[in-house]
Amino acid sequence: MDGIASLITIDRFSPVPLYFQVATSLEDLIESGRLPAGSRLDTEVMLADRLGLSRPTMRQAIAHLVDKGLVVRKRGVGTQVVHSAVRRKVELTSLNDDLRRAQRSPRTEVLAFSVAPAPEHIAVALHLEPGADVITTQRLRYAEDEPLALMHNYLPAGVAPGLTAEQLGEQGLYQVLRTHGVQLRIADQTIGARRATAAEARLLGESRGAPLLTMQRTAYDHAGRAIEYGSHVYRADRYSFEVSLVAR
Repeated sequence: MDGIASLITIDRFSPVPLYFQVATSLEDLIESGRLPAGSRLDTEVMLADRLGLSRPTMRQAIAHLVDKGLVVRKRGVGTQVVHSAVRRKVELTSLNDDLRRAQRSPRTEVLAFSVAPAPEHIAVALHLEPGADVITTQRLRYAEDEPLALMHNYLPAGVAPGLTAEQLGEQGLYQVLRTHGVQLRIADQTIGARRATAAEARLLGESRGAPLLTMQRTAYDHAGRAIEYGSHVYRADRYSFEVSLVAR
């Protein structure tokens, strides 16, 4: 574990608390896969000595990681890395791309795929004429063979001619759009929470009424055309959104 201590960067002149610098460095190592699930950390005393920190500072750093679900303390074993929850920054990216970057082995099951007239609220979200045809998809996204998200997506029928359910089963939606020459530029997004329905709970491996995170997004291309409307639900115990805030 000497190598782990050497990978942790500390700036003693930074206004960022030392415990948070250590916790952030360890979190980056875990998320990048350099500290895979099952890895054991040295004791807080050993890490504190190697980093030249006080033991309470190191204890606070590890406690921060425990609170985030990245490590667990086990009697007789010590502190061990576990599979982390997926934390996604609020950016215009696809879940599939984010999971691949985090080395979480995404897999997709396409539950429904059709072309049909848009329901009124979908037409409004995509700025289409009432009754215009849209591609409608429902997909179940897995991370390391564990169900994570249930996703409904709608696209104007002419956006990606030749789009198939097979493509969506093999690639993320945004990746497929890029192969069709569609580049997304900006999106309107709303994040919320609610309880799982019986059908959602069954698909996500949750109990009925379990808390879910929700996300609705309309994404636009460089020309300002509405390209995609998505309505997704995520397991709250396995997924979170992250936002960076700047004071004004």
